[in-house]
Amino acid sequence: MKRRKFLRGGLLGLGGLMASRGLKGQTPNEDFNAFLQERVAQAGLQGSVFDLQTEALPKVRVALIGLGNRGSSLIDMLEWLIGQGHAEITAISDINPQKVEKALQRIAEFQPNAPRVFTGSDAAWKEACSTETADLALICTPWEWHTPMAAYAMRQGLHAASEVPIATTYQEGIDLVQVAEETQRHCIMLENCCYNGEELWIMQMIKEGVFGSLTHAECAYLHDLRVMMLDPTYYEDRWRLKHHLYRNGNLYTTHGLGPVSMYFDILRGDTLSHLVSMSSREAALSEALADTDEAALQDMAKRVKCGDVNTTLIRTVQGKSIMLQFDTHSGRPYSRLDKVVGSKAAHYGYPSRLYIDHGPSWGHSWVDDDKMKAMREQYAHPLWTRLQALAAEHKQGHGGMDFIMMFRLIRCLNEGLPLDLNVYDGVLWSMVGILGEESVSRGSVRIDIPDLTAGKWRNATPHPVHRDLG
Repeated sequence: MKRRKFLRGGLLGLGGLMASRGLKGQTPNEDFNAFLQERVAQAGLQGSVFDLQTEALPKVRVALIGLGNRGSSLIDMLEWLIGQGHAEITAISDINPQKVEKALQRIAEFQPNAPRVFTGSDAAWKEACSTETADLALICTPWEWHTPMAAYAMRQGLHAASEVPIATTYQEGIDLVQVAEETQRHCIMLENCCYNGEELWIMQMIKEGVFGSLTHAECAYLHDLRVMMLDPTYYEDRWRLKHHLYRNGNLYTTHGLGPVSMYFDILRGDTLSHLVSMSSREAALSEALADTDEAALQDMAKRVKCGDVNTTLIRTVQGKSIMLQFDTHSGRPYSRLDKVVGSKAAHYGYPSRLYIDHGPSWGHSWVDDDKMKAMREQYAHPLWTRLQALAAEHKQGHGGMDFIMMFRLIRCLNEGLPLDLNVYDGVLWSMVGILGEESVSRGSVRIDIPDLTAGKWRNATPHPVHRDLG
């Protein structure tokens, strides 16, 4: 599939995606759960890159593919690492020459050597994926390119780091795990919310027993994106909006589900068992489209498929429950909910509130401001404490979490250590959205979530994010 064809037409590209999903009507004579398990079994997955250690790379050569909003911001996140000699941007690629020029100017401000430029065709990015040029492919392109680019990079001998989601169909997820295992290359999804201060603070409290036995979490991506989706330049040719015309479900699971998976030791002693998903009716996005003066947008208003609010309920093998929501249509303040419930404490996010359980009582009050401040200091995650001060001196990116995410990725590669997150994490979190769409299309039926780790999730191990790095 050519990027320009996808951007111009929408229907052809996304129609192909939908046909590959196995949605209702695609496999009419099969039970979907059995069908999916069979596909996983046929792939012969071994879980062999779960704690992958590769050769140390004293200076990581980065090929940056995609120079739009996200790609250009990650250039800023690499500035300090490049200045310290930990990394170098050796290649950049985009089909838009203006974005290429802007990136070259920014990189020249802090890196003496100009990166090689790969542009001029839809396939130019492939030339950047050479071990003669780079060690790591940093992928910041529209969603449908994430899996093919990551898989190609790994087959050429590079490690792959992709923006979210890392897969848009269940077969892409299976294939991506298979390629990572075959090539023994790292493949990480860049979920920055796993490195935010609040989430790391909660994780530290969980580690130190403040929450007791964890039972339930609620997480979300609630972000009014209408102004950005309608803008023809913010998401080039409105590629993100076009997904909402043909898909119905949670299209962006990982900002909420990533941190909760870390809280719940998912793939490190527990895993996701099954889900059911339901979407509300659609109204807010189509009304916004209809209210414009642009005929093309008014036509799109009649074709929006994605419901305004999607809710997915998930159960883990160990019996924990998760409520995951998605809404990028409705006007409301930003929230990821970040609710965690345990036998000894509960946290509600946006705004952050903490309750400590002192046993059965008549009174129930949130921790007061002074106590909250003291607990934030007492249980501050060492990673956040050390790196936030450094991030504050540079361009932080989403309050500091982008810098910390890139620091951890590059420094793990420098030292030849397993990454904080692996291909199984990224594919699982992306797969929840894919299977949620399947559930919605089939009347909110239960969908089993397949194990892509060959049982390795049963090993209860500390999360790598707790490991210190220089």
